[in-house]
Amino acid sequence: MIKINIVEDNKDDAATLRKALERYGAENGAEFGISEYSSSLKFLSEYKPDADIVFMDIELPDADGMTAAHSLREIDDSVCLIFVTNMAKFAIKGYEVGSYDFIVKPIVYASFAVKLKRALAHLRSREAKSVIVASGYDKVRLNVLNIYYVEIMGHKLVYHTKDGDVVSYGTLKSVEELLDDKLFVRCNNCYLVNLRYVTAIKNGCAIVGGSSLAVSAPKRAAFEKALTDHLCEH
Repeated sequence: MIKINIVEDNKDDAATLRKALERYGAENGAEFGISEYSSSLKFLSEYKPDADIVFMDIELPDADGMTAAHSLREIDDSVCLIFVTNMAKFAIKGYEVGSYDFIVKPIVYASFAVKLKRALAHLRSREAKSVIVASGYDKVRLNVLNIYYVEIMGHKLVYHTKDGDVVSYGTLKSVEELLDDKLFVRCNNCYLVNLRYVTAIKNGCAIVGGSSLAVSAPKRAAFEKALTDHLCEH
């Protein structure tokens, strides 16, 4: 089931969007689980990073869609965000918060179906590229390609990403099983490194996303081979 969130304060517009989704599902054999919110603040307070697509009105009464989108990206950097608006010029700003697309009201089904089909194809292509991490009482979805490296300190895991650090708890072995074993390789017992961000190896250290991480003697040969294989493939 594809999980959809609609954030729209206008009941008629929300109903139109729901009907368009239901029609698309009936015509294409897709199953949608749809949740509706008339308030961006309520949406954000209840949001769990397991949604596939968020349709968000830009002009909301409590916090506008652009502001809400910035807050959404702090807890979910990869959900497919599609803005719905009366004025296309506002939607262009959506690309600043990683919106995938925008729909101009009033919704025309033929155009909507084309955009939804493209969004669903995008979802299928990124299915293996995100992970959900427990951080405190919350869950955060991380785009795997945005992770520089994962660090273990005792039982504390720190995901160092493009958007800042995310702290969780567990073992580095469990993270290894979660992430792509060809892309993420240990350089020592404390660091699991995303090879695409290794820019150099010097003085016994790997330079990863600007950080210098020690490469241990027992891991050196395997790490350097994995890095060489990665570079040859890309």
